[in-house]
Amino acid sequence: MIGYLVRRVGTSLLVLLGLVLATFLIVRLVPGDPVQALLGARATPQAVAQARQALGLEEPVLQQLWSYFVHLLTGDLGTSIPLQEPVSSAIGSRLAPSVLLIVYGLVVALVVGVPLAVVAALRPRGVVDHLVRFTTTFAFAMPTFWLGLMLALLFGLRLGWFPVSGYESGFGGVLRSLTLPAITLGLSLAVVVVRTLRTSLIDVMRTEYVEAARSRGMSTTRVVVRHALRNAVMPTITLLSVDIGFLIGGTVVIESVFRLPGLGTLLLSSVQRRDYPLIQAITLLAGAAVVVVGLCADLLQAVLDPRVRLGRS
Repeated sequence: MIGYLVRRVGTSLLVLLGLVLATFLIVRLVPGDPVQALLGARATPQAVAQARQALGLEEPVLQQLWSYFVHLLTGDLGTSIPLQEPVSSAIGSRLAPSVLLIVYGLVVALVVGVPLAVVAALRPRGVVDHLVRFTTTFAFAMPTFWLGLMLALLFGLRLGWFPVSGYESGFGGVLRSLTLPAITLGLSLAVVVVRTLRTSLIDVMRTEYVEAARSRGMSTTRVVVRHALRNAVMPTITLLSVDIGFLIGGTVVIESVFRLPGLGTLLLSSVQRRDYPLIQAITLLAGAAVVVVGLCADLLQAVLDPRVRLGRS
């Protein structure tokens, strides 16, 4: 188990190294000059040249890459060119809304998806199963931004239950501000949870140990909770760990729709302003989150299923 953990951590570090390299090079292929965007269209060529030299953009790309790696190892993410503030400060002020949105959306996905998957799997090919599959297929076909706009139109403008834009303060205000965005994000992910967990539950419910538990007089609820669900949840955990990237990417669209001051809107504005340090830092943070969640998912599988530990030892 220790050897597997060391190998997984080493692989994760290599993935992050490749992500840093790819992001650094791809960002510089985007058309546009960050100095020109900072100084404006009326800036003189002399002012542009002086600014590029001061920011180190006149150096060769490999030298810029080496400098970026050296600063990154010391925890220095650089300085935002348009904002004129450290990248760590800019990210820190926008981190909380995005993290809370992702966690809230994941909770919504599990609360909605797990019960629907269990109900559909208990009577496969029944009326409820067909209804759940039809509903999830319809929900999967809806674009995220359209679903967010419809929820804002119904529950925000028509009923007035939740705000349709902005980020309020306090626990109640944060909960109100993030409810519609979290539902939008969670419903998109709930479709994946329902489909994956339903299929796994149907297979597990047909196994011999489940039939033996039923023959001993256990209720259906007890059989599902104590035996079937624990084994059927493995593929769902793996898929959720992969889909954490979908959640992070979905925040860009959802935060733009609901005008939330999170990392998604910050990344979008950074791309428009060609803010290289901020783009690189946010991309690295998102990649690190995906890698860490994937590693935690593997460890959780090893805890829940002894066969995983035996197979990897």
